Amino acid sequence: MKILSREFTLAEKLLIAVLVLILLALFYYKFVDETVRTTIANNEAEATMLQTELDAAQARLMQLNRVKGEMEALENEGRLSWMGSYNNSKEEVAFLNDILADTLKYSIAFADVTRSGDLIRRSFTLQYTAVDYAAAQDIMLRLCQGKNRCLVGDVKCTVNGDSSVTLSAAATFYETMVDGTPDAALPENRAAANS
Repeated sequence: MKILSREFTLAEKLLIAVLVLILLALFYYKFVDETVRTTIANNEAEATMLQTELDAAQARLMQLNRVKGEMEALENEGRLSWMGSYNNSKEEVAFLNDILADTLKYSIAFADVTRSGDLIRRSFTLQYTAVDYAAAQDIMLRLCQGKNRCLVGDVKCTVNGDSSVTLSAAATFYETMVDGTPDAALPENRAAANS
């Protein structure tokens, strides 16, 4: 059998050449072109995902810079309050005594401390008599804008016969358990008890 020993005709040579070209094209498509296209598609998807993450990070950075600017402005104005760690009562009482030192008389009554998670609320009622309305207003502003986080409500103002002003209010100092040291006066955590 001498099948391979014969000379190929021109048509056979052309057919073999076309077949080789088709096989080379299939090999190129399957192993080169498809792989490159898949890699490009994966890279484009990853680039889109990374761009989305970058946009989100830039938005967070812009918001953080905005908040930082607001906090710096509040600090420069002396209006930045902070939430002290439990038990901050000595500092809070000293702060109240300091701002109420120029009053004619005052009284402070603290209620029970309440706790919700890491948030501590130290509620109190306050009544003081100042020489005039401007002095009473100044004391209230100092309480609201002091360094200790304090929420004031239920404010009542009465003008006395001698032009002095008596002001009463309910207020709450806020503290946190973060870096705080528990003691016997600390109430049970309501958030943990409810879960």
